[in-house]
Amino acid sequence: MINGKNVMDTLRERGYIKQTVFEEDLYKMLSEESVSFYVGFDPTADSLHVGHYLALMAMSHLQQAGHKPYVLVGGGTGKIGDPSGRSDMRTMMTNKIIDDNCNAFKEQMSKFFTFEGENAAVMVNNADWLDNLNYIEFIRDIGAHFSVNRMLTAECFKKRMATGLSFLEFNYMLMQAYDFLYLNKTYGLKLQCGGDDQWSNILAGADLIRRKEHTPAYAMTFQLLTTGDGIKMGKTQKGAVWLNRDKTSPYEFYQYWRNVGDADVEKCLKLLTFVPVDEIVELCKYQDERINKAKERLAFEVTKIVHTEEDAKQAEAKTLAAFITGDADSMPSIEIESGIFGVADILVSAKLAKSKGEAKRLIEGGGIKIGDLKIVSIAHELSEDELKGGIVLHKGKKIHVKISSK
Repeated sequence: MINGKNVMDTLRERGYIKQTVFEEDLYKMLSEESVSFYVGFDPTADSLHVGHYLALMAMSHLQQAGHKPYVLVGGGTGKIGDPSGRSDMRTMMTNKIIDDNCNAFKEQMSKFFTFEGENAAVMVNNADWLDNLNYIEFIRDIGAHFSVNRMLTAECFKKRMATGLSFLEFNYMLMQAYDFLYLNKTYGLKLQCGGDDQWSNILAGADLIRRKEHTPAYAMTFQLLTTGDGIKMGKTQKGAVWLNRDKTSPYEFYQYWRNVGDADVEKCLKLLTFVPVDEIVELCKYQDERINKAKERLAFEVTKIVHTEEDAKQAEAKTLAAFITGDADSMPSIEIESGIFGVADILVSAKLAKSKGEAKRLIEGGGIKIGDLKIVSIAHELSEDELKGGIVLHKGKKIHVKISSK
């Protein structure tokens, strides 16, 4: 508890909590003691992405309120893959890839909560206890507590049932439940948290502890980060919005949040920043062009958290140059190989179009301008001198960049 406020009140006020079990008991426990809790992350990539952001923020609020985070990385379960929300099997990973991904996660998570000092976060890898399990003992000891009929009703299996759920994936729920049991017995963890798409798996672990250990165990899930239409946030034409600056630059990251829908700004400010709620309400009370101030604040705050304050300031300055002042020297810049003169080829080289066909459609649709000149022909070419000096290219209303050749 911090400043006399239960962290569940903070999480509810800001819109994090979706589901809990034994809520009154959990609320009391979070008021009276420092609670060790964990959230699991399967190391399926070398970076976290926007889909993880909300859980990281919730973990930060919990730690700031005096509770101790455990980060469980799925070095063991990652070798199987969680079927939740999938229509196909995940690619198998080697131990080396898993270890590298886990190290990258810890560096990124350190932007949200600390691995040092009081209530320091602890990272554990379930490969340490899953890799050497005796399968017969595991099935006898753990499998006996699971009903197949009940498992088949779980949301995490429904999509995969249509295309064929492998027995390998069917074991995932048992392994995740065993993780909670192991952490409870080894470290005294009483609470598992995660995204609401993990509700069935998290609930299975809490239930397993109560059945086997006859001790309290709790589950809490967070809202998924979606638009008002229920579509998951964190996707662009280029793919996922990553927390790694080499995969998604700070400027691109800033732009993603600067361009969220008007209806989603207040929710994102509450979930993804530490801006006080009363200040957020004041920022978002207007539903006209003044909402842009709230979007600018959102973009600045999330970029500062994930990257640095200096990155946020630079992204803000580049945005001002690209969209307001037109200052070519301050706007985002892209350098392409020399010898490319056709506008369609320039678009592809600058990765502003995936193919020459897409570039042609953009040009013929009137979506490309060089300076104030609208490009109307795919045959349009620029001179070597123009590209050496740099040109300002506009793609639609949202992409404005300076392009020059080497």
